[in-house]
This record gives sequence, structure tokens and C-alpha cells, in this order.
Amino acid sequence: MNLPRLQASLGHVFSDPALLNEALTHRSYGLPNNERLEFLGDSILNCVVSMALFERFGELREGELSRLRASLVRQEALHRIALDLHLGDSLRLGEGELKSGGARRPSILADALEAVFAAVFLDAGFPAAKAVIDRLYVPVLAELDPKAPTKDPKTALQEWLQGRKLNLPQYQMVNVLGEAHAQVFEVACVIDALGLRTVGRGASRRAAEQQSAANALTQLRKK
Repeated sequence: MNLPRLQASLGHVFSDPALLNEALTHRSYGLPNNERLEFLGDSILNCVVSMALFERFGELREGELSRLRASLVRQEALHRIALDLHLGDSLRLGEGELKSGGARRPSILADALEAVFAAVFLDAGFPAAKAVIDRLYVPVLAELDPKAPTKDPKTALQEWLQGRKLNLPQYQMVNVLGEAHAQVFEVACVIDALGLRTVGRGASRRAAEQQSAANALTQLRKK
């Protein structure tokens, strides 16, 4: 664990290092773990991101702001930030999770990052937590285009099908490739009514499902 480097990247040095240790402890490691902190961190993140969007996009309406916020607080966005922080290098995981590549699993990294936000809040208050989140989200906000679609592929595909009164797609696991510490999942998106089947790959089943849905949307929009 390289906690000094992590704290430097966060821009916050903990007065109570035990809070940071707890935030970095997965339930597979033991107690106390970061599940309760994750719950709190999720709320803090939503509040700070809402404030940032409210201040940045004065012309947007509530629904548009909500869609943008959803794109910024979902697992994919948190996973990206956690990777930039090398958060996985500092996680405390049980032996099983270590062997199965838990330090690179998107869900574990995203949850731990939310727990870290809560730990900063408990250590130094809301202004400190806001400063950390604002700092980490600078590059994400810089790339944000409020006019671009913000719905994830699975949601967009579901709405496309519902708008045409078609049944929802089925997602089927096709294969799991690679060693346990670096698995790649293959998932098929099957739309029986249209005779369409597309396959996506990803580092998690969820990511593979999203990719297969995106591939399905691409084909449908060409027709």
C-alpha cells in the first residue's frame, strides 16, 4: 500500500489514517470494511457533482442535469478515476479476491472510491470532500458534452425497443477468457423479434453487456 502517494493524488492528507484504511478495506478482508463508507460516499458524490453541474451549465433544465449527473457518478466513471489514482494498489482484499483480480474489478474500485470520499468527509468535513471530488473530476468535466447522449447503451437499446413495442433483449454469457486475475467476459445480446445477436467483450459481465448492447444499437441504426 502506498498511502502517501494516494493522499498526494487526492490532495488530502488524513488526520485520522484509520479512516483511509477502512475506506480501502473490502469486505473479503474482514471488519471493519468500507461498505458503510461507500453508502455515505455515494450521497456526498451525488451532491458535489450536482453542485458542479448546476454551476457549470446554467442553461440546462432539471432532466438534462439529472442525465449528466447519472453519467458522471455511474460505475464506469468512478472506475476510470480509480484507475488514474492507482487505487487498486492500495486496496486491502481477502485472499480469494486477490487471486481473482479483485484489485482491478470495476465494481470494487468504484465502491472503494466512494468510500474514500466519505472518509475525507469524516476526516475533515464537507469542504474537504468537495475539494477532493472537484479536483478528481476536472478532466471528466472538461470532456463533458451536454449535447451528447448520456444514456448507457443498455438503457438506450431498451428504450429503442420499447418505442417500437418489441420485447426487451436477453443477455447471455458466451465465454470467459483469460486467467483468473485478468478475465475477459463475452456476453451476447439477443433480440429474438429482429433475429439479431451481437457479442460484446469486457473486463466484467456488466461491461460486456453494455458493449453487446452498443453493438446491437449500431446495427439497428444502420437499418
